[in-house]
Formats: sequence, C-alpha cells, structure tokens
Amino acid sequence: MTQAPEESCQPALNLGVFEGRQAFAAALTQCLAWAGAEDCRDLRWVDASFVDWPLSEPALLAVLQAWAKPGRRLLLLAQQFEDLRRRHPRFVQWRARYGHCVQARAFDEDWQPLGHGAPEALLWAKGREATLSLRLLDKQHWRGVLSLSQIDAVSLREQTDASLQRSYESFASTTLGL
Repeated sequence: MTQAPEESCQPALNLGVFEGRQAFAAALTQCLAWAGAEDCRDLRWVDASFVDWPLSEPALLAVLQAWAKPGRRLLLLAQQFEDLRRRHPRFVQWRARYGHCVQARAFDEDWQPLGHGAPEALLWAKGREATLSLRLLDKQHWRGVLSLSQIDAVSLREQTDASLQRSYESFASTTLGL
C-alpha cells in the first residue's frame, strides 16, 4: 500500500468580495490562520478604533496567539485606542501577554491613513510567497474584499508606510500605576 504525498495544510481562503459582519469576522480569522501557515512576520491592521472588529472572540484570539511568535510583528494603526480598551478586554489582556510582537501607533484625526476613498479598515499580511489583504470598503454594510493581488499588496504597503511616518506610539502593553 502506498501513501499519498502529504498536502500542505494551507487554510482555505474565500477570496473576493464579502458582505456582512459575520463574513468580515470569518475573513479576519481566515487571514490570521493563513498568516500563521505562511509564517508571516509582518501583519498590519488599520482602523479608526478597531471597536467593531471581533477582537474578543475566542476563535480569533486563539488563531492570533498561534501566530504570535518571536520575530513577528503586529502593527496596529488607529486614530485612538480608548474604545478598543473598553470594548475588547480579552484583546487587551492578549496584548499585555504578547506585547513583544505588537506595536500600536495612533494618527491624528485630520489624517486619512490610507488616503481619500481608501478602505475604512485594512488587514495586510506578507507571507512567504504572497501578500494577503483584507479591505473593508463599507462599514455600514460590511462590504469588503479579500485579495492576494500583488498590485493591492504594493499599494497598501506604501500607504501604510506613509501613515507610519505621520503616527506616534500609543496603546502601551502595560500601564504603570502609582
């Protein structure tokens, strides 16, 4: 009896357009599972506050925890993080535990981090062979696109790099109390 060659355990991605809050949450989880399987060292998330992201969901946190290894970086870029602190205490706890791989930066409210007409939220992940992007284009209807397009990858990388130059450190992993 011969054995079939082992297939890679690459997580399934539902590439293309999605609509609905549940579809957005599923796409986020898929992206993080893909990032872990692709050994992504650099994840970038952009949103005004991340308050509407499912960051307290145990499934999402489990996948994020599996991804968080030394040498990896999750960059959070937001206008402010206060709403996230109040709405997602589980994520705040995760952030404290995995502070070694999380960098949080804030941008001024008059700055459009991805430019005018750009996505309202973004997840960007650079893998070994490809770069994955999740763009939320309409938060009211939760419409977005999940893509492995190289053109999207380069454009979004350039936009986030430009935004980083206009941002400042925020959302520390621990708070000092006196």
